[in-house]
Amino acid sequence: MVEEARRAEDIDRRVAALLDRMSLEEKIGQMSLANAGDSYIHDYLAEGLRAGRVGGVLNEVDSGTVNELQRIAVEESRLGIPLLIGRDVIHGFKTVMPIPLGQAATWNPDLVTQAARVAACEAASHGVNWTFAPMIDVCRDPRWGRIAECLGEDPHLASVLGVAMLRGFQGPDLGRPDAIAACAKHFAGYGAVESGRDYAAANVPENELRNVHLRPFRAAVDAGVATIMTSFSEVDGVPATANERLVRRILKDEWAFGGFVVSDWDSVRQLRIHGLTADDRESAREALTAGVDMEMHGDAYTVHLPPLVRGDGLDEELIDAAVRRILRVKFQLGLFERPYTDPAALPPIASEASLATARQAALQSVVLLRNEHRVLPMSPEALRSLAVIGPLADAGDEQLGTWVFDGDPGLSVTPLQAIRDLAAGRFDVRHLRTMETSRSRDTRAFDEAATLAAQCDATVIFLGEEAILSGEAHCRADINLPGAQAELVTRVREAGKPVIAVILAGRPLTLANIVDKADAILYAWHPGTMGGPAIADLLFGIESPSGKLPVSFPRMVGQIPIYYSHKNTGKPPTPDSVVHIDDIDPKARQLSLGMTSFHLDAGHTPLFAFGHGLSYTSFEYSSIRVSRDQIRLGESFHVHADLRNTGAIGAEEVVQLYVRDLVGNVTRPVRELKGFRRVRLEPEQQVVVDFELHTDDLAFHGRDMRLMVEPGEFQVWIGGSSEAGLRAEFRVVPPA
Repeated sequence: MVEEARRAEDIDRRVAALLDRMSLEEKIGQMSLANAGDSYIHDYLAEGLRAGRVGGVLNEVDSGTVNELQRIAVEESRLGIPLLIGRDVIHGFKTVMPIPLGQAATWNPDLVTQAARVAACEAASHGVNWTFAPMIDVCRDPRWGRIAECLGEDPHLASVLGVAMLRGFQGPDLGRPDAIAACAKHFAGYGAVESGRDYAAANVPENELRNVHLRPFRAAVDAGVATIMTSFSEVDGVPATANERLVRRILKDEWAFGGFVVSDWDSVRQLRIHGLTADDRESAREALTAGVDMEMHGDAYTVHLPPLVRGDGLDEELIDAAVRRILRVKFQLGLFERPYTDPAALPPIASEASLATARQAALQSVVLLRNEHRVLPMSPEALRSLAVIGPLADAGDEQLGTWVFDGDPGLSVTPLQAIRDLAAGRFDVRHLRTMETSRSRDTRAFDEAATLAAQCDATVIFLGEEAILSGEAHCRADINLPGAQAELVTRVREAGKPVIAVILAGRPLTLANIVDKADAILYAWHPGTMGGPAIADLLFGIESPSGKLPVSFPRMVGQIPIYYSHKNTGKPPTPDSVVHIDDIDPKARQLSLGMTSFHLDAGHTPLFAFGHGLSYTSFEYSSIRVSRDQIRLGESFHVHADLRNTGAIGAEEVVQLYVRDLVGNVTRPVRELKGFRRVRLEPEQQVVVDFELHTDDLAFHGRDMRLMVEPGEFQVWIGGSSEAGLRAEFRVVPPA
């Protein structure tokens, strides 16, 4: 700690000395992030570097070009300030990991850190020193295309995994050659955009904002994230890039965030399009005043801040404060001592170890949603022939998912390849693509698919979405399987043989129209480079599924938003109060329809709950207990339960702990995730799973928006999903 403090003091002295030498234009230049990415340095960019008008460059990943950009900035500008080189390294560089939502399904912070470490090393070898990840928006609307980038619907899960990811990117020391600065995004509330449409407004009350959407960002700040990006959306009528309450007062003043804030792509100039400002000059003032330190891909700062300071009374200290933050990160990265990249000094791209991490991440991300009659795992020895059908069985590019600018489809091992490798002459693998794309409505090959299914012992049908159907600006109002895929499932089902559906997608899909037509469903998200071998290992029982859902799956779109940690309401539904629309007596009166909070055509529960995920073995939970019945404020306590593997194979279980605060200053959710742990048990093995909590873990923001812990009654559950039934109670009492 002493050494860290000395280093911080030294950096602050160097920043102050450099800032004293800078002209106003050079300061504002550090606040400008320019786009490149052509493996060629345009004259205007080189001129800007020499004049000190550029502080960072986006989207250049050729190490030779990056080194030349750095050379111009360091050797041909007056002050020699090195550049930040930014890139969207979202879930891998060349070696692509599962999409972040898939990584969230691992519920494995250590594995998420390892995956980000691989990405950081590969990106750093190309000159990248800054990534725009992790995305820690809490999202409860699967229509939103960017749910693929998020870490789920729960603030605790997103906090833990977001911190794990940023630590993988930044490493133990940001100054190491294989570390890159992380950027937590999008601050804040972007996951709550209206109708699941990108760039739309997010109308989030402050209490919900603090209790849900800000929690992962606070965790990232406490963990030392280097940078934070503002959201495209508005909150409470003010776009995030001009939202002084969010950026300056909460993030910088209240939380004491020490890094810098960058706008999203051109979002400073977009303040005018929102209707908040009349022109770019006013937009520049609003964004800087709000606390945005760097403008990404725009010229509002470079054009308008100098005259605003010189002729319009804008306080230059606002600019100085922003530049201090930016320079501090550059010093922390060690760029002044090591501006150039030596690819040979870093681990090789797509190394054996990197591919092994990608395979393990894919393996643990897959969720077994359904397994009727235990059709999975299949036995290679018992099969004579296997039909592999569907548009995504052999699509190496599609399995990579969204945000893979640098991913190499040539590295992908597809499910079809992996199944054929595993078959190795033991059984016949017969493949039919059937549909050109996941969106195709052409059913001409469906008769052939049904015939093939009838001829084989079983069918594995690969369904879902192409990569382009999720991600930024790829939102969907209808989240059923696109195209004619549901009809394909029906036709294959008619063959009367076992049907196993493997779904590759960037979001939860509504599966009610096919769920009963597949004997088993594996949800593989977009699993990345090594998705094929991971899926094959699960299909044939080499590994048991252990993924758990990080989001609830709705039965139909009209249930959205549906999430486990909802409020109780004054009229909560009960099994006896829920009436289905088809069961209504024509003579029924209004008051006989339950009069509780549910949908007549969908009930009140999701198709698959948050935390759900089956295994090839069975786990039994019993004997939950709390270390003390009464816990004083400020104390720690333990919650235990017995966990036993009652099946025939060894496997991993994700044990989850949920708490409910029964009475609060503001109403509290019916359950909140407070802890989770991966546990491996061999057959008949039993362990005690222990969670340590502190009363601070029960804190929430009350009516006055202050963080508080109240004495009172609590319930606690331990189990394998948010529907866990094993419950205990405890009471929090005032301090002695």
